[in-house]
Amino acid sequence: MSLESNKTLGGIGAILLAIPFLNLIGIILVLIAMKGMAEHYNDDDIFKNALYGFVFGTIGVMAMVAVILLFVFGYAATTTIVTPFAGHGLFLITFVVLYAFSLISAIFYKNSLNKLSDRSGEEMFNTAGIILLIGAAIPLIGELLKFIAWILVAIGFFNIKQSTQLPTNIPEVSTSEEKKFCQHCGSKIQSNTVFCSNCGKKIE
Repeated sequence: MSLESNKTLGGIGAILLAIPFLNLIGIILVLIAMKGMAEHYNDDDIFKNALYGFVFGTIGVMAMVAVILLFVFGYAATTTIVTPFAGHGLFLITFVVLYAFSLISAIFYKNSLNKLSDRSGEEMFNTAGIILLIGAAIPLIGELLKFIAWILVAIGFFNIKQSTQLPTNIPEVSTSEEKKFCQHCGSKIQSNTVFCSNCGKKIE
């Protein structure tokens, strides 16, 4: 895909990521965009870090679901294996698991955004990465910061500009095509000519 297509996918995906219940669609679009950006800037770390962030975030959610199920069965069961996990202890476990995986996920996302910022020159990604990490480190209030961070990511995607670098390998003019003049008659001749084609005299 072209740079413009990846910009559009990334921007829309980041906006959807900030909206509840549309997170999954949003992260998929962002990952596709990050893959495209990694290929465009020839830097695999852009995509790899974003993918790791997604994986750890998914593991955190799955762990939360598992703990909730454990909570449900913890009150219903009377076995000594399940019962100790019921009550306040289970809430603490849920919080620790979610916090740890959310923080690790944010670190990988930040690394990905930093790489993208370096390659694209768009500082908005750096700012978004910092806010995202702070949001993951602060419970409850952090959700608002995460929302702001993904909106900034969307702005960053839309602000990426096409590279304006000039080609480094500019072909040089061949010496055989350079022109000079005959010292006898003044006619134009090739630089490697031995005899003037006009007066026939030898070129010194």
